[in-house]
Amino acid sequence: MDTLRAIGLMVVAMAFLALSDAFLKLASGYASPGQVMVMLSVGGTLLFVLVARLRRVRLSLNDLRHPRIILRNLCEMVGAIGMVIGLSKIPLSLMAAIMQTAPLVVTLGAAAILREPVGWRRWTAIAVGLTGMLMVIRPFGAAFTGWEIFPVIGVTGLAARDLVTRTLPPSMPSLAVSAYGFAAVAPAGLAVLLISGAPISTAPMAFGFMACAVVVTAIGYLAVTSAMRMAPVSSVSPFRYTRLVFTAGLGMAIFGERPDGWTWAGAALILCAGLYSFLREHRLARQQFELQHP
Repeated sequence: MDTLRAIGLMVVAMAFLALSDAFLKLASGYASPGQVMVMLSVGGTLLFVLVARLRRVRLSLNDLRHPRIILRNLCEMVGAIGMVIGLSKIPLSLMAAIMQTAPLVVTLGAAAILREPVGWRRWTAIAVGLTGMLMVIRPFGAAFTGWEIFPVIGVTGLAARDLVTRTLPPSMPSLAVSAYGFAAVAPAGLAVLLISGAPISTAPMAFGFMACAVVVTAIGYLAVTSAMRMAPVSSVSPFRYTRLVFTAGLGMAIFGERPDGWTWAGAALILCAGLYSFLREHRLARQQFELQHP
């Protein structure tokens, strides 16, 4: 019963995170990407600080000077720039498909940077997933605008962030690390705002959509945390990919998007490659555990 509840919570979490993407895109219709980043950073940081206080989690300014935290925050900045600019410029369904390659990019980075062992099966899954991303982007096609590069930058930044997170000291609470990451997005947003020279929007709709984005992101975050604690990771994590379905559906329902056959085919390849890579990692981890605990 707990596993079923956890799966349900994960699906609900992905629905709320898809809503977050939609609200960010709606907000970008009234405010520039730089301003959206600043508002998201301020709202998210305040929310995480509040939750940290309620849970009595210590937020230390000394941690902000830790080299790994600095590196993680820089990766967070790159990821946020890519994601927010991508959301403001390309269809939500394209954005969703590209962002689903993140777990594959993490596996690629773990092999190349952290020297984690990756067999030929997972290398094949990575190649298939990246092929699917190329099918979605079609960099040499007539429909390519160049803005599609930004979600790729976002995926790379977020994957690098996740890799750095693996190397953080266990003494650093996850809630505190998340708060530091949200806070780091504000300087990046201000830089984008200054470079673009875009005016500051005072449209009530921009602030309304951003408030909604912060709230649904918090609900999604809490639902993911609860789901991961309620049941085994192997049972729950594959349902993260339902976010692709929700986001594509919102893109069609709210923004009138109609993904073409290449986009659907590329998204299907990404989905299959990601699921296979996850299941393979879980199987290898189980075999290693059985060898260590006969």
